[in-house]
Amino acid sequence: MKRYCLALDLIDDEEKIMKYRQFHQKIWPEIAANIRQRGVLDMQIWQIENRLFMIMDTQNDYAPLEAEQIAQAEPKNLEWEQLMWQFQQPLSSAKHGEKWIEMQQIFDLKQQG
Repeated sequence: MKRYCLALDLIDDEEKIMKYRQFHQKIWPEIAANIRQRGVLDMQIWQIENRLFMIMDTQNDYAPLEAEQIAQAEPKNLEWEQLMWQFQQPLSSAKHGEKWIEMQQIFDLKQQG
């Protein structure tokens, strides 16, 4: 299993943040199926203020570029992403059109003596 941790910001607007949270209480079934089809075993999104943090556990052979191709081939996924863009704003380090940015691990208790 591989673990990815990613970050993204929401537009700093209380109403938009609440609506985003509501959409994620029960995502569309096609979205959940598409995420699993990409090789994602588990996904969680955590929030503080307008910052989101995603923890994604994947199969060992997970390949981000292949996962993106699978995501882009699903019309419902494209619709979902377009809908979510009205709530999201990229981090300052994001490239044009990039949403979730992979975070760098800097500490692991298991690696401590």
